[in-house]
Amino acid sequence: MEEYSDEITSPLIIPEVEDEDTLTSSSKTDINNLQDDDVEENSPIKQVALTVSTTDDPALPVLTFRMWVLGSLSCALLSFLNQFFWYRTEPLTITAISAQIAVVPLGQLMAARITDRVFFKGSRYEFTLNPGPFNVKEHVLITIFANSGAGSVYAIHVVTVVKVFYGKQITFFVSLIVVITTQVLGFGWAGIFRRYLVEPAAMWWPANLVQVSLFRALHEKEDRAKGGLTRTQFFLIAFICSFAYYVFPGYLFQMLISLSWICWIFPKSILAQQLGSGLYGLGIGTLGLDWSTISSYLGSPLASPWFATANVAVGYVLVMYVLTPVTYWLNVYKAKNFPIYSDDLFTESGQEYNITSIIDSNFHLDTAAYEQEGPLYLSTFFAMTYGVGFAALSATVVHVALFHGREIWEQSKSSFKDNKMDIHTRLMSKYNQVPEWWFWCILAANIALTIFACEYYNDQLQLPWWGVILACVIAIFFTLPIGIITAITNQAPGLNIITEYIIGYIYPGYPVANMCFKVYGYISMTQAVTFLQDFKLGHYMKIPPRTMFMAQVVGTLIASFVYLGTAWWLMETIPDICDSSSSSTTVWTCPTDHVFYDASVIWGLIGPRKIFGDEGTYGLINWWFLGGAVAPLIVWLAHRAFPNQEWIKLINMPVLIGATGMMPPATAVNYTTWIVVGFLSGYVVYRYRPDLWQRHNYVLSGALDAGLAFMGVLLYLCLGLENVSLDWWGNDLDGCPYASCPTASGIMVEGCPLVS
Repeated sequence: MEEYSDEITSPLIIPEVEDEDTLTSSSKTDINNLQDDDVEENSPIKQVALTVSTTDDPALPVLTFRMWVLGSLSCALLSFLNQFFWYRTEPLTITAISAQIAVVPLGQLMAARITDRVFFKGSRYEFTLNPGPFNVKEHVLITIFANSGAGSVYAIHVVTVVKVFYGKQITFFVSLIVVITTQVLGFGWAGIFRRYLVEPAAMWWPANLVQVSLFRALHEKEDRAKGGLTRTQFFLIAFICSFAYYVFPGYLFQMLISLSWICWIFPKSILAQQLGSGLYGLGIGTLGLDWSTISSYLGSPLASPWFATANVAVGYVLVMYVLTPVTYWLNVYKAKNFPIYSDDLFTESGQEYNITSIIDSNFHLDTAAYEQEGPLYLSTFFAMTYGVGFAALSATVVHVALFHGREIWEQSKSSFKDNKMDIHTRLMSKYNQVPEWWFWCILAANIALTIFACEYYNDQLQLPWWGVILACVIAIFFTLPIGIITAITNQAPGLNIITEYIIGYIYPGYPVANMCFKVYGYISMTQAVTFLQDFKLGHYMKIPPRTMFMAQVVGTLIASFVYLGTAWWLMETIPDICDSSSSSTTVWTCPTDHVFYDASVIWGLIGPRKIFGDEGTYGLINWWFLGGAVAPLIVWLAHRAFPNQEWIKLINMPVLIGATGMMPPATAVNYTTWIVVGFLSGYVVYRYRPDLWQRHNYVLSGALDAGLAFMGVLLYLCLGLENVSLDWWGNDLDGCPYASCPTASGIMVEGCPLVS
């Protein structure tokens, strides 16, 4: 990062000191700490220095009765709501920020009303239900619980695909073992890599700054400048506006989700609608005036540093507007027989592939039936996303080795020595750390339980014991490079493709084994990154590490039970759930589960050899592995040749190449609007009005999330449950009915004109 002189070396808001009687003990401690020499230091990362306080009050109570009650309730409620909305056509994700806001008045009410009587006074078991005012550290731990409920439980996809898409049996008990082991396994990897991904100041985890800003806005007193707003006032105004506005894209005028105006001008043109559709095409000129459209897949653009947003933008443009149209209109892999953008699976004639016809009674691939049905084809964009995934994987390893290899080596050598710590690490050193053997015990117990489940219930899970070991090896290998990139750029390259590829070659014809291998190899790594991000949030907010660890474990277990219970209930009670056929009227179409199911067919049932290998159609896509490995090397050589050009080092090839990793199910409009908002926030406002960015950027992000979530829930409870809807042209989501049509001559698809 470049040098700067406008660091903030004290809290953003300092209480007035004229009337000392009105100050809390926390405020007095903070003010005293401001006079300490350590406060002269700050993070070398400018965004962190502008946002995170450099003081701490170790006397604040943390493990309180209200923390356990509100934390558990937040975790359970968010787990239920997120899984409930996850199966819907337009899935709504309710973030932890909603709970972060909602618990403030509840915590203050409990502090005011619950007795402060001390039980078992004078004994070792002494405790009180009310230790004093509701404080920020309690609030952080409640939010950690909420984070467990706000993050999706990936293993639910396995259960859904087996029960609903394949129509096979998997028991609740086996499902629970898979869910818990995949969620908790990540603790092991997180514990191993803490010293690399939490303690160094360079690992700054941009997304955490949104929550840090909100904590400070909710807990620190601030004097309003003349003609201005305090951060709390700004938050409330933005929250109310977001809450009120979402009634339009959420119910009254749903076309705001994707304003594909090119389709309105050319209502009969397949080409124009392929170019202009924000949901089913390239999304040229498309704009979404809806915060859920902007933030649903890539996260808040306000939390993304500009260099990362720029990398995503360049990668998106290259894949979406260069590679995809060129390969489509050159008819590579018979591309014109299929839609330009689709996650469906096709026969050569452009019809949807009949998957059930190639599965035998033992839930394996029926080779004879597959030969009769013919090879499986993908849409142009779907095929390209796998190539991009291959390249992003190899680019991640090479990039981290070239740009961070020396740092990793030095950190490894100094991990047992006294090395220089930044101000936040020094403040955290006052607390007892979590012993590494705790993580190793969790890791060993989880692996043992997973191997037992896969062997004893092999008829349901299909994965042999050696598959579990191999998945763990892959996860521990990739956790560090993926964690470094996420901690610096707020973008996480996916690992799912390599896990599917490896087990698909070694153990083809077993779709459930492929899915289980993916969740153990990929999701345990993803969970590790999530835990590390939470550790960093606790690091910024000075939460005792052992307390943090306890909240994460309990929150993860609560979320696992509630997510699975909710999903099981929905699958058992909703008719035609996950039916996305044109004749279906259900809103429970499960878009992300469809993508997961397609992947299980491609990599598990049929196997990569018959699609990407010597027996398949898409063998040339394997060359993307080499391209991805070479790309960071070019950037590294350019940086060595021109060391004074700082912008070269900001080219992050894993992020650039893997920019479209969320597509599908993400669509073009999700990306175009995310990039525009990210540019306005991360470049325009940050560069030309840094004072506004510092005070309001992350607070605005939290307010938009919260307003959307509360109105989304309200709309569903008041109108969705009763199936009350408006049928008018403003609720035609995209208005591009021909965007999904093929353009090859003679291909007949229902609802599409025949091209001669």
